[in-house]
Amino acid sequence: MAYTVPKLKDHSAKALDKASDNLLAALEKESKAVKNEEEWKIFRDRWMARKNGVLTQINDLWLKAAPVEAKPVFGQKVNWLKKHVEGMVEVTNKRLLFAQLPAKHVKSKKKIKVETIDLDAFARDLKHGLIASQSLDITLPGIRRPLGSEHPVIKTIHEIVSVFRNLGYSVQEGPVIETDYYNFEALNFPPNHPARDTQDTLFIACQESKPQRERLLLRTHTSPVQIRTMENMKPPVRIVIPGKVHRNDPPDASHSPMFHQVEGLAVDTNITFCDLKGTLDHAMKALFGSSVKTSFRPSFFPFTEPSAEMMVSCFICGGSGKRGAEPCRPCKQTGWIEILGCGMVDPNVYGFVDYDPKKVSGFAFGMGADRIAILKYGVDDIQLFFNGDVRFLEQFG
Repeated sequence: MAYTVPKLKDHSAKALDKASDNLLAALEKESKAVKNEEEWKIFRDRWMARKNGVLTQINDLWLKAAPVEAKPVFGQKVNWLKKHVEGMVEVTNKRLLFAQLPAKHVKSKKKIKVETIDLDAFARDLKHGLIASQSLDITLPGIRRPLGSEHPVIKTIHEIVSVFRNLGYSVQEGPVIETDYYNFEALNFPPNHPARDTQDTLFIACQESKPQRERLLLRTHTSPVQIRTMENMKPPVRIVIPGKVHRNDPPDASHSPMFHQVEGLAVDTNITFCDLKGTLDHAMKALFGSSVKTSFRPSFFPFTEPSAEMMVSCFICGGSGKRGAEPCRPCKQTGWIEILGCGMVDPNVYGFVDYDPKKVSGFAFGMGADRIAILKYGVDDIQLFFNGDVRFLEQFG
């Protein structure tokens, strides 16, 4: 006779345990009676169907009908029974599948032992010999789990940061979405500076009603972190700032609307341009080898004065401008590669962070990590770094 869920007149724990034992006994009996897939489907639906399955009935007749003070105990018991029913249905299905395997794949004719089970019942049955699976061929290659590695740009950033950390610099980071104030105004960019133009800067939409200094944009450099750090830290300051930046550049072999920068800032008493040159010369030798030479030429940046562009002797052709009989493309046959911009911090910048330019001085520098990665790994298209082609990226693993 098929099992039917009784209504409980007594809602004590003892009565609930007795009713649960009867349910489990009926579950085991019906499971053993299942002989084929069609009967298993009937068995599954009878116990687990949403509308009138046994699990639904015990939820309605036992849990919902229980008094408020007994509901916690009944809830735990019903959840426990639900797990056992689901496990028994799964084991019954596996028993039918194993019975269909060829005899050579079965260790013995031992029947599946179906008892009052927990969620590990099926794993125990596999372990104790229900199935031997196919014989193991130890000459076959194993299943290798592929391991990832650092992206070449991230790897380059870490190498650059490591050089400056060894010099005593700390690492600072800041938001990618910045205000006009931190990205431009506090860095001595006047309102009519070309970098504020939408042709270069990506502004967040619907900002027209805000004052200009509060308008949001995607930062065009990591320099805003310099301002944020100086606002919260008194000299001496020595920081290096890696991060992602955005500019409205059409993508091509040497440009991307998203790229990476590593900037640095040092502010203290009596810092001179000689300190800047010595620091960067040491850093370039640590990155590209002790044989590289550095050269500086005048330039202009709104937040530094004086400003300079730094070049290193080509570490690919050794500064000769040729690679064998062929011209050296990275240095354009000049023997020098422009690597970064730098300069002494403009005194006007100190006014935004409450530093006294008569007492302190400092220098700043910034380089494109993607450009250095291109040079270091001999890549001819920056887009390859961002296309997500594993065939390309796995070369750097």
